[in-house]
Amino acid sequence: MPQLDAVLETALYVDDLDRAVRFYSDVLDLKPLYQDSRLCAFSVGGRNVLLLFPRGGSLETVHMPGGTIPPHDGAGPLHIAFAIAKDELPAWEERLTNNHIAIEGRTNWKRGGESIYFRDPDDHLLELATPGLWAIY
Repeated sequence: MPQLDAVLETALYVDDLDRAVRFYSDVLDLKPLYQDSRLCAFSVGGRNVLLLFPRGGSLETVHMPGGTIPPHDGAGPLHIAFAIAKDELPAWEERLTNNHIAIEGRTNWKRGGESIYFRDPDDHLLELATPGLWAIY
């Protein structure tokens, strides 16, 4: 049976693309790989891609020279967890505080991992998680 190797892209849908791009660039220090009026793609850890789309802006098939991308969209507050090193958690907490981002929750996991939770400007729940959250991480 063929197998999946990884989650390559994760998409969030935002009300104001410019505002969201500023947040993910300035607060989380993500670097854009590509940006136009339809989307912004960020590199996450050099292995994964976070896509930001304006909410309702991808409801038509996109036709490109190499093929088509079917319609997609999302609504409501979604969730993404970002992996961080355990020793970087205090620096992340300080960075969030310095950017006036409230930490809404904390969890200490049975396997030794720790998570903190906060929101982006579109109310998506973001998590920073250290190793020990899952058996595979």
